[in-house]
Amino acid sequence: MFRGLSVYTGNAHPRFADDICRHLEIPRGQADVFKFANDEIFVRISENAREHDVFIVQSLVGPSVSDAIMELLIMIDAFKRASAGRITAVMPQYAYGRSDKKDQPRIPITARLLADLISVAGADRFLTMDMHQMQIQGFFSIPGDELSARSILVEYLRQIVEAKPEDTALVVPDLGYANAARRIAELLKIPLVFMQKTHRDNSGNSEIVGVIGDIDRKRAIVIDDEIDRGFTVLNTVKILQERGVSEIYAACTHPTFSDNAAERLCASGIKELIVTDTVPLKPSARNLPQLRVLSVAPLFAEAIRRIHEGESVGALFNPPGMQLPLQVT
Repeated sequence: MFRGLSVYTGNAHPRFADDICRHLEIPRGQADVFKFANDEIFVRISENAREHDVFIVQSLVGPSVSDAIMELLIMIDAFKRASAGRITAVMPQYAYGRSDKKDQPRIPITARLLADLISVAGADRFLTMDMHQMQIQGFFSIPGDELSARSILVEYLRQIVEAKPEDTALVVPDLGYANAARRIAELLKIPLVFMQKTHRDNSGNSEIVGVIGDIDRKRAIVIDDEIDRGFTVLNTVKILQERGVSEIYAACTHPTFSDNAAERLCASGIKELIVTDTVPLKPSARNLPQLRVLSVAPLFAEAIRRIHEGESVGALFNPPGMQLPLQVT
């Protein structure tokens, strides 16, 4: 039992918060978070939080991203007014990560706006995982930590690679994930292939316009930080199949899976779809035979423990001396 440590959650992904609490061996904090008939969100903390080290676990995901964000902001404000000692916004999935720069005329940088809202609401720290771009960390005026699912993904993917390492390549469908993918390829000791894609509009559809690297192999692992509608990965799978790659795996940290993306991917001929549990899976995706879910709740639990006890979180980014349990469902 950790003195003064409290973990709460909104309605976005309560199961993930429960998994964190189970690893910390503490009960989840009690709070009422619901909507009135007029669609306004109400929050009431049901227990004493004065001077507590409070961690609010809330993935900023659908079915209503706006509701998830507002729940988090209102909960932060509620704990600030309840005299919490420190408030940490724990966001396994950070919303609006793709709106991180002004690359078109007259558009916002919403990732920065969201960081400002979290800070102004009263959060003292943030904790998240695999943001779309590392520069988003700099949008916050409060300290924080960005965890990575890299070590957990590598541990699972190594079992796949070890069977035929000479026939396997790691494929990146989005150059924005290139740096993270390069580290994964180095750890797996396999070559890296890049797909050049372009967006013709803001619909979310993309087109592969080039391939950088040798993909004339029998097996490929396609990896990205997030799979939303899945068109980029589907286009990559199609190109790989046209090049004679017969065994294809797909992996990501955040499986948001809009518009039945998981079903389309699993029907495309891939052997496995490997994801983490940073966001709740849609009911239609949970029973797909190709789906493998790796839990990152132990990693978040360990980070929360270290933050609470004033220990270094940096060791979690490259943890050769710390083995977390690999949980696959």
